[in-house]
Amino acid sequence: MCGIVGYAGNGDGETVLDVLMGGLSDLEYRGYDSAGVAIADEPVAVHKRSGELTALEEALPDADVGGGAAGGAGIGHTRWSTHGPPSDANAHPHTDCEEQVAVVHNGIIENYESLRSSLAARGHEFESDTDTEVVPHLIEAELAASADREAAFRRAVGRLEGSYAVAAVYAADETIYAARHESPLVLGIGEDGHYLASDVPAFIEHTDRVIYLDDGEFARVTPTSVTVTDERGTVLDADVDTIEWDAEDAGKSGYDHYMLKEIHEQPEAIRTCLRGRVEELTGSVTVEELDDLDRPRVVHLVACGTSYHAALYGARLLRERGIPAQVFLASEYDVEAIPVTDGTLVVGVTQSGETADTLSALRAANRARAETLALTNVVGSSAARECDHVMYIRAGPEISVAATKTFASQQVALAMLSSVLADESSHAFVGALRALPDQIQTVLDDSLAPEVAAAYVDADAYFFIGRGYAAPVAVEGALKMKEITYEHAEGFAAGELKHGPLALVTENTPVFSILTGDDHLGKTLGNVKEVEAREAPVIAISDAPDRVARHADFVLEVPETHRWFAPILANVQLQLVAYWTATELGRSIDKPRNLAKSVTVE
Repeated sequence: MCGIVGYAGNGDGETVLDVLMGGLSDLEYRGYDSAGVAIADEPVAVHKRSGELTALEEALPDADVGGGAAGGAGIGHTRWSTHGPPSDANAHPHTDCEEQVAVVHNGIIENYESLRSSLAARGHEFESDTDTEVVPHLIEAELAASADREAAFRRAVGRLEGSYAVAAVYAADETIYAARHESPLVLGIGEDGHYLASDVPAFIEHTDRVIYLDDGEFARVTPTSVTVTDERGTVLDADVDTIEWDAEDAGKSGYDHYMLKEIHEQPEAIRTCLRGRVEELTGSVTVEELDDLDRPRVVHLVACGTSYHAALYGARLLRERGIPAQVFLASEYDVEAIPVTDGTLVVGVTQSGETADTLSALRAANRARAETLALTNVVGSSAARECDHVMYIRAGPEISVAATKTFASQQVALAMLSSVLADESSHAFVGALRALPDQIQTVLDDSLAPEVAAAYVDADAYFFIGRGYAAPVAVEGALKMKEITYEHAEGFAAGELKHGPLALVTENTPVFSILTGDDHLGKTLGNVKEVEAREAPVIAISDAPDRVARHADFVLEVPETHRWFAPILANVQLQLVAYWTATELGRSIDKPRNLAKSVTVE
């Protein structure tokens, strides 16, 4: 979603503006529709544009934006519209009437209408449709009442209801003031200055030392110091963590798109996910982070989007191992309607650890005194800090909006979690897990996905079907196709094909059928025959090509493996099909329209 970057320092050879623009570029993956910067000159120098960052870059040479000296302070923002359409006026940063303070904000201020009405009645003039613009005017009002700059910022933030990561700079003041509540904000501790951002990639090229702000905490960032305080102003002894990946890990490494790079990173991501957790010699699975987690009576998995599809897969694993498990869309999880009893474990599956709906569900579970577990990719994320337990999927940075390697790593992590909770494992299970990276590499090396994409790029729609463990992967395959091609795609359990969707099947609606393992192969082939009878093209994703070839126009092969893991391999083929179809269509693959990487508002 929206991205924040801030810098206070001597520039280390770069101007403040250089650092801010570099940080905004590194946050483009989060999704946005406008961008802007503010430099703490006299008055505050603000420039902003709707559209991509290039629009802002092209305008900067003619703009009166300071930051030309290698020193000072400034803030920047990429906006994903919530209040008001994308426009120059609605872009952040926003200022007060006198342009003495500029503010950037992620989240939603729920009481902004009443605040705006009150401020307007006192003579404040507003230029945008956003909720954010009330913040600089609140600060202006507090300054007029004789508060100093830090006190004015604190008092203004204290009047906000809703979610926010907010940062402000004042005219001619080399200080950034910031606060967070239910929206991520991280500080970077550098050698030649200090940083703040909504996500680490904004400053990882400058420093790997970070402080994660918790809800209710404030920060004061200057070129020489970082101070973290609580709501009462008490200085806190903040922990400084070290990021274990670098800027090169977050680059394209010669690939045309981050998505393709991340698809190809899946073998290594899974090796890292498994490292130190599985022992092939003994056939055991050990996850040290979960040593104090007892077998639950029931498991609730809460998630959104791709993570929800991973949770569907994980719940089936748990149920097969004898642990009752249900999956809920996080935005629909209601602990009053869905009783949380003694022995309930609530697992939040979230790549970023900052997904607002998932965090809300986990917080509700915490209030209901359920045991909570975050299954996430980001060390130090809100979910990781707020849950009783955390299991990291260790996929490394994922930049493309369309999740790929994190989905595979979530599936593998959930397989291990099911083994730990049920206290069940075997040599066959562990051996199949250990074989996955090489098998995925085989799929990547030999896939016919480019040919399939070229053959069906003009299709009217795309259908994806699968049974059992393949059903969530079918839905995920359709989601990938929707996200990056903008074409209509639907995924569903294969048995549901005849209960309505078959009415949409024509000779120009290719059907991708996951035909793996022996459990449901015959039944799913029956569904394929229904498709054949309507003359629709069939693309089989299968570990049994000899059995399915005569029913398919194309066969995308996957290696034979444990029936639980065949869908993980099948998913790689579907990721490649979506990618190459989007390439044929010339889509913006890493930054699909209207979408954001981390959805931090409910």
